[in-house]
Order: sequence, then structure tokens, then C-alpha cells
Amino acid sequence: MTTARDRGLAAALADARDRPDGEERCAELERIAVRADATGDPRTAVSARFALVEAYLHLGERWRTVEAVRHLRATLARHPGLLDAHPDELTRLRRHQRQAVEALFGTPRVGLDQARALLDTLAEELGPDAGPVAELRCRLADHLGDEPTARRAYAGWTAGDPADPVGGCPGCAPARRAELLAGWGEPEAALTVLATADPAGCTDQPERSLATGLLPWLRTGAVEDAARAHVRAYRRHRRERTAFPLLAAHLRFCALGGYLHRGLELLTEQLPRLDHPADDLSAMEFAAAGALLCGLAAEAGLGGRRIHRPGHGPRPAAEVDVATLGAQLQALATALAGSFDARNGTGHQSGRIASWLAERPLAGPVSLAAESDFDDEPAVEAAEPGPPDPDEPAPLDPALLTAALDARGEAYTVEPDGTLVGRWGEATIQFRRLGRHGDVLHARVVAARRLPADRRAEAYAFCNVWNHDRLLPAAYVHEADDGTLVLAAGITTDLSCGVAPTQLTVLVAAAIRTGTAYADAVAALP
Repeated sequence: MTTARDRGLAAALADARDRPDGEERCAELERIAVRADATGDPRTAVSARFALVEAYLHLGERWRTVEAVRHLRATLARHPGLLDAHPDELTRLRRHQRQAVEALFGTPRVGLDQARALLDTLAEELGPDAGPVAELRCRLADHLGDEPTARRAYAGWTAGDPADPVGGCPGCAPARRAELLAGWGEPEAALTVLATADPAGCTDQPERSLATGLLPWLRTGAVEDAARAHVRAYRRHRRERTAFPLLAAHLRFCALGGYLHRGLELLTEQLPRLDHPADDLSAMEFAAAGALLCGLAAEAGLGGRRIHRPGHGPRPAAEVDVATLGAQLQALATALAGSFDARNGTGHQSGRIASWLAERPLAGPVSLAAESDFDDEPAVEAAEPGPPDPDEPAPLDPALLTAALDARGEAYTVEPDGTLVGRWGEATIQFRRLGRHGDVLHARVVAARRLPADRRAEAYAFCNVWNHDRLLPAAYVHEADDGTLVLAAGITTDLSCGVAPTQLTVLVAAAIRTGTAYADAVAALP
């Protein structure tokens, strides 16, 4: 394996960034950072640890960022002016510092003193009354069960600047606040806050807010609103990997709303994900919600129903009855809550889980026939035929693609398989539809200039640099039949949800603009 000891640090770092995501990449980035520290190269150490933090986040292991962020802070303490010329990187570090503090809420593997130290450093730089600082202090106090302190910090959080780049996603802030208010027994206030959410700037919305509002709607008697929200949100959350922390809300809705049969179906479907949770907090809450559901189902005479639980590690696969599964999930939730409390020195998480398990239905049970209505799609009246709206998404088809090129006045030819081919300067660009349903747009760029086979290493190096520095197109090399090297590139866009003509025009223009820039760069090679 190539390591930083075998070659220059800059080259080793570039190589590590090109590795696939996984433990090997993380280990190499850590080795480079340590080596840079030892050789007195703080700039490379910072770059390597930034890459390491982002690698951990991509793997969904936020708790591992704490040590990397701590080292970043230590490097800046030794070299105070290191990021003075890079204000964007300083903001980036502060965002990662916030994420490292948030990792404390997700797992007891992060020390309380570690998180507090990072939070105090953030407060020194941003100010004690800054919105991101107030939010973290509020959530930390709530996590520890100190509601009075949490409420005081909540006031500072709501008074902060919602656009602060360190403050996390502003589109999700109302949901985060509503979760606290609901936990404090204020469902009406939680719904009021959720009503202020703007889904336009956040890809998690509106489904995250809908899931957050499920229990508040039930508690305020708005059962129909809760049911509609559950249907819409779960259609997305059922398969989205990052939505696992929201599944507990769906299970609790089914348990407390009287939808026991549906809840057991959801639990059966989602149970395998409990073996690979996002973090310990989401596992604890999923297990507690599942235990509540199983307990209420057993009381309703469904305790003998069997659910398949797949094997994991030493646990064999088994058909487990609802009552037994409920006991297993309760034991897991209780153990995880105890591990949080052991770290925190409080009993708050254990008390919170106990209160969940003691909850009783908030609405009367609904018959299975009524539950089947959850899966019905709302009827949509057929639209009157007419010219397509340029802002209305439609399935990608040849006519839409040719119209996008025609609108630009471009010259192109149509090959027998429907591929559109045009020449723009040094670039030949092919537009074709891929996928089973032809809903994937692929633009392939081929540079006019070719290189001889003995310049293969140079061609690879050129493509690596291009892909490192440019977002589009993705460059690569392949060997032609005559032995010369073709430098090509591609842009692939999934349009399975449809594309508006105006959007397609932008995509085509971007492919042509970046494709010609790529071909010009190839032509400029020595």
C-alpha cells in the first residue's frame, strides 16, 4: 500500500482523496495528517483532516469527527494565522465543530467534556449569544434533562440569525425546535413553529417537518392531519437511508393513533435497519417506539403474530412473536438509554424512554379496511391537452431533447439509435437517453486531439487533475483501436422524476460549455 512515507505529502493526499470511500481511505488520510504534524507541515495536516472529517460524515459516523476536529483546533492554536487568508475554510471548520458537538447527542461514545470544550471554543469565536451557540447549548441542556436551562437558551436560539452559515440547515431549524417543544409537552407551540418552515431550500423538507408533527397533531386531536402527514412522509422515509432517525415517529404514530396492524407491517419492513442504525440515539428511539407498538398490539390480542427478524452477527434469523419482539426491543432501548445516562451522569434518557413505553393510545383504533386507505393514491383529474408548459416537468423524450438543441440554434445529426451528435470547437458531444425507460440523460464528450500510447501516464494525470479541480464533466481515458489514447468525458443526469424544458435547456447548455472547455484543455496539452 502506498503511504505518505513513500512519497511526497501533497501527492499522497491527492491519491488518498481519489480512493473509494471506506476505512482504507480514512486510515490513509489519518496517516497523512499525522505525518504532516511530525514534519511541520500544518497546511497539509489541515487539508488532510478536513478530508478526514468529510469522509467520516459521508460514512454516517459523525462521532468519529470529534477527534479530527480537536486536532484541527490544536493545529490552529499552534499556527494562529494559518486560515487568515482562507475565511471560507474557517467557516467550514466551525460547521464541522458544530457537527462534532451534535455527535454527542447521537452516541455515548463522545465524551461530555470533549463536546463542551468544542462548544466553548465556538462560543469564544462567535460570541456567547450567537444563534448556533445558543442552539447547541439548548439541545445539550435538553439532552441532559435540564429543561430550565434549555428554555433560556431556546430564547437565544430563536433570536439568532437564521442565515448564519455555522447554524446548520435553516430549512430544518423549525423541525429541530418543534421536536424540543413537543418533548416539553407543548404540541400546539410545536405545530406553530412547524408552520413557519420553508421547504424551498432544504431537500429533507417537507417530509421531515411532517414526521415531526405526527405526535403533536395526534395530541391536539388533528388525527386526519396526522394521518395525511404520515402517508406522505413515510412514502419517502421507508427507503431513504438517512431517514432512519425519523422512523420512530412513524411507529409511535401507528401505536398511539390506533393503526396497530399497519404499525406491525412497518416494523416488519424496517426491522433490518435497526442492525445498521445511523447512531445510538436513533437505534434507542426506534427500539422504544417498536416496543411500545408491540406492547399495545399484544394488549389488543396480536401478541402471537410472528415477525421475521433477520440474523445479524451472532444472532440467528428467527420468526419472533410480537410479544417476544417487544421485550427484545424494550431491553435494547433501555440498555442504550442507560449508556447515555452513564456518560451524562443523569437519568434523563432512561426516564424519557420509560415515559414513551408507558404511553397509551391517543385515538380510537381504525379497522383494517380503513387502514388500507393509507395506500391509495389521490385521484388526479386528467389535464386538458395543450402545449407543454416550459416550467412543468415531463418525461425525457427525443422531442424534448431535440427542442433544447433547436432552441440554441445548434447544428447536430441524429444517429439511428436516436443519439444526437454535434461538434463544438474541439469537442464532439453526443446526447443520448439511457436506462430502462430512457429517463437518464448522458452527454459524452470526445476531445478532437488524441495522444500517443506512450503518453498514457500523462493522460491519466491530466484527467485526475481535471476531475479534482472541476465538477463537470467526468474525464477518463480509453484506448482506440489504432492504439491512440482518446480523452473523453461524460455527464450523467437522472431525470426519472421528469424534467422541465427550461431545466433541460440548462443541462444541455452546461454540457456544451463544460465539454468544450474540457476539449480545449486537451488541445492545449504540450
